Amino acid sequence: MPIATKPKTTHLRRDAEHLAAPYPHLLAEAERVAAIVAQGVHGRRRSGQGETFWQYRDYSSSDSAHDIDWRRSARADHHYVRENEWEAANTVWMWRDGSDGMDWKSHKSLPTKKDRASVLMMALSSLLMRAGERCAVLGMSERPHTGRFGIERISYKLATGEGGRDALDANFSAHSKLILASDFLAPEEEWRETLVALTARPATGILLHIVDPAERGFPFKGRVQMLQPGAKLAKLPFLLGRAEKLRDQYLEKFQAHEDALAQTARRLGWTLITHTTDQPATQALSALYQSLAGDI
Repeated sequence: MPIATKPKTTHLRRDAEHLAAPYPHLLAEAERVAAIVAQGVHGRRRSGQGETFWQYRDYSSSDSAHDIDWRRSARADHHYVRENEWEAANTVWMWRDGSDGMDWKSHKSLPTKKDRASVLMMALSSLLMRAGERCAVLGMSERPHTGRFGIERISYKLATGEGGRDALDANFSAHSKLILASDFLAPEEEWRETLVALTARPATGILLHIVDPAERGFPFKGRVQMLQPGAKLAKLPFLLGRAEKLRDQYLEKFQAHEDALAQTARRLGWTLITHTTDQPATQALSALYQSLAGDI
């Protein structure tokens, strides 16, 4: 039975479905991509449910008894599941940053960065799984999902998950494609270390950089009080006497941070897609889907 989305996140699922609905051409393209996958392009082979052995992994509570390789399990003290190549390699793992800074917007007419990231990931997973691809959420999925039931599970996890950085240390299938959605405002050195570790596991993927327009344009003037997202009220705010005088310096630092992130992504073989929340979500969804289709 599908898992019902909590009332406070229902609008995210509705927005995601609305976003995916205008894309019949993307669904048709997804079927074409699935056909290419079946022919073995870039090692993402698929024949039925997969015929080429990939690896054994430990049995988990989410597996059925049918998945257990009883012959291999008989030689050990616990149960093993046999994974074939398509099942292991043809998977998109997703992570949506849930930090305090993501739960912010500069204007009431805009979505928070976290909500926009959730909607985009949910819409993309809907498109992919309806085309036969397998998706999972890092740190929340014990195994990949597909089909309508999988869409329900992935959407629920993306809408309600904490999105902690520790989830990036969770297990995932080798050679999978990862999609990380964040504002990436943590120090660039921290993200470089994280991406180096993920690339070594090995994996490559897409960095979905979510930006609020105020972060990019710094439209503030006069005396402005700056508060750190998630900080306790007792903490003294940062006061700017004449904010417009700091605009050029801020924009220079922001651009340098973006350039450093882009350089790290390019050097490690990741794709960087930047989306500003005042722009149509369809643009980012198209870029995400086309990037995945090109890799396949």
